[in-house]
Amino acid sequence: MTPLTLLYAPGDRPEVVGKALTSGADVVLVDLEDAVSPDRKAYARAATAERLAQRPPVPVHVRVNALDSPWGEADLTALRALVGLTGLRLPKVTSPSDVVRVARRAVRADGTVVPLHALLETALGVERAFAIASAHPAVRGIALGESDLRADLGVREDAGLDWSRARVVVAARAAALPPPAQSIYPDTRDLEGLAASCAHGRSLGFLGRAAIHPRQLPVIERAYAPTPEEITRAEETLKAAALDQGAQALPDGRFIDTAVVREAYRTLSLARRRR
Repeated sequence: MTPLTLLYAPGDRPEVVGKALTSGADVVLVDLEDAVSPDRKAYARAATAERLAQRPPVPVHVRVNALDSPWGEADLTALRALVGLTGLRLPKVTSPSDVVRVARRAVRADGTVVPLHALLETALGVERAFAIASAHPAVRGIALGESDLRADLGVREDAGLDWSRARVVVAARAAALPPPAQSIYPDTRDLEGLAASCAHGRSLGFLGRAAIHPRQLPVIERAYAPTPEEITRAEETLKAAALDQGAQALPDGRFIDTAVVREAYRTLSLARRRR
């Protein structure tokens, strides 16, 4: 199932993690990094390891601390073999070597590597987006960390991040990775602003979004799920394509070719996840 909603929960608050697992989010992101103060890192790691000793009801990714921090190595050692761990989210990745270093340390007992998701949070990381996305077979996704990136670039207006957003979307596609999910929308009460931001992100090629509060989840779901009109158009496209007449135009003037058909399949795939 294509995840549209990803919900962050701080690793040092097991009760919040428990609520996140029943929130309806497609993926829960347990955070050991920014959301946890240095004096609670060890507790957050131990609590997360205890939680993931069993398979949770939904996929769980853990945002670990950077490998060059005092806590990164311990995070990987404690988590990599746990059956409940679906993926690792790597903060502040700036080069392919960052990914390779983690991949070498994130090997399970059966020899497989835990799926990795690289977060690009600096200008250097964005510049190297494709190299990072294709750095190792274990990389399953890339995304922006917009709060840190905004500070790094000195961007004041939201539109100032659009070039970086487009860059990461293109890099993911070029590396044959899924479309990135949008970064968080920090104002948890501004649901209208969130909806508008999601619509903009969708227009740029993002698919889904990370949230920091459960109230944001339905807004993200609605913004990224296909509309009834989009579903109807997709069904009409595939019905016409089944006639196998090559490139053609529908009675309403829409032109059908291979790219349009591929997009129709994706639309219907997303629609099925809601049924």
